Amino acid sequence: MTVRYVSTRGSAPELGFADVLLAGLANDGGLYVPAEWPSLPDVDRDATYAQLAAAVIAPFVGDDIDRATLDRLCDEAYATFRHPATVPLVQIDDHHFVQELFHGPTLAFKDVALQLVGRMFDHVLAQRGERIRIVGATSGDTGSAAIDGVKACANVEIVILYPHGRTSDVQRKQMTTVDSPNVRTVAIEGTFDDCQDLVKAMFNDAPFRESQRLSAVNSINWARVMSQVVYYVAACRQLATPLTFCVPTGNFGNVLSGWIAKRMGAPIEQF
Repeated sequence: MTVRYVSTRGSAPELGFADVLLAGLANDGGLYVPAEWPSLPDVDRDATYAQLAAAVIAPFVGDDIDRATLDRLCDEAYATFRHPATVPLVQIDDHHFVQELFHGPTLAFKDVALQLVGRMFDHVLAQRGERIRIVGATSGDTGSAAIDGVKACANVEIVILYPHGRTSDVQRKQMTTVDSPNVRTVAIEGTFDDCQDLVKAMFNDAPFRESQRLSAVNSINWARVMSQVVYYVAACRQLATPLTFCVPTGNFGNVLSGWIAKRMGAPIEQF
């Protein structure tokens, strides 16, 4: 089965999952999303987070990554997390729970997606005999998580732009002390928005984008949004009643993943 993806702006060509993974932003400036939303699969109650992730993600991937490989990639990605539940729920009173998304290698919620997305990149590129260059903008946590997710990838080079003097010392060190030849970081005089504008300009310059084989790991990459759907599903499986999620975010990608989980059938009341 080949899953077809369309741009939210409606002008880009339809692509399959592997091409969307490598493309990042659609060439009309939109986000690639599936032409149809699948329903949530039935998953055993005793499934691990990695097993749940593979089951939820499989309908989005189709035949582009075979199921045995997808299972392995999920197992490897979530083995990097320090908590056995990967994204545990902690009860704080009768009706409120906090889902802890910080147990990954860089302590950022973005590890949940990027540990898997990096492995997907390397698998697809190895099959094709290709290389890509990931370019991303960060205020700190995306850059650290993206670098950690791809630092061991043989077929990926990553360049992260961050605002000089505007990240925490921990995040700056996480990004700038990685001893991997495929990692580059660039400090930009300005704000995160200035960094993001530079990245978007590169992706909107089609000849430059194609000549440099650019791809993305910000929220403009569907695979990252897709991977984040899983922790909303995981929370719903642990609690019996329809849930309301309060999502702290500086960007729309996280809550979009929750909306997709709801569209797939997760018992979510509102955000």
